[in-house]
Amino acid sequence: VQLQASGGGLVQAGGSLRLSCAASVRISGISIDGMGWYRQAPGKERELVATITPGGTTDYGNSVKGRFSISGDNAKNTVYLQMNSLKPEDTAVYYCRCYYSDYNPSGDKSVYGSWGQGTQVTVSS
Repeated sequence: VQLQASGGGLVQAGGSLRLSCAASVRISGISIDGMGWYRQAPGKERELVATITPGGTTDYGNSVKGRFSISGDNAKNTVYLQMNSLKPEDTAVYYCRCYYSDYNPSGDKSVYGSWGQGTQVTVSS
């Protein structure tokens, strides 16, 4: 599964940005179990921003709850991250993440993950 992210950029504090991430699935038998976004600021560990399952179940990092919203288009294997009320501390490289799985002939499930290339989000004060 390959991921193509877009939508990063520079915005002033209080502004909004929308990120998109499209998953390209080129092997049959693959099921996408979830997609989402993580971010990594300089000198910090990568952290959860938001994830969503094909059924619409979402999860958010504590620092973005109430400001960010994740949505998905299952037909396009694409997720969107709407970021509102941005703060300078939201500045980071945002990475798209996809969890997917397949089954072997014995019926055993294997789970995999892919990372996108990262897109820079900079929020100026």
